[in-house]
Amino acid sequence: MSAEIVNLRQFKKKQVRSEKEKQAEQNRISFGRTKAEKQLTKALNDKAEQSHAQGRIDKSDDDK
Repeated sequence: MSAEIVNLRQFKKKQVRSEKEKQAEQNRISFGRTKAEKQLTKALNDKAEQSHAQGRIDKSDDDK
């Protein structure tokens, strides 16, 4: 009738680490992007912003 002796403090810490690792894995899936993906997105956004800025009509004070 000998049962395995378990240190509850260590057991709780191991359980917390396991839960944090599961959450970290979910975050990596949800939010993780490679550096190349981030650079591509930034380049596309910059290009779109420049294109939008080129179509603007500047109003000067000389027209009054």
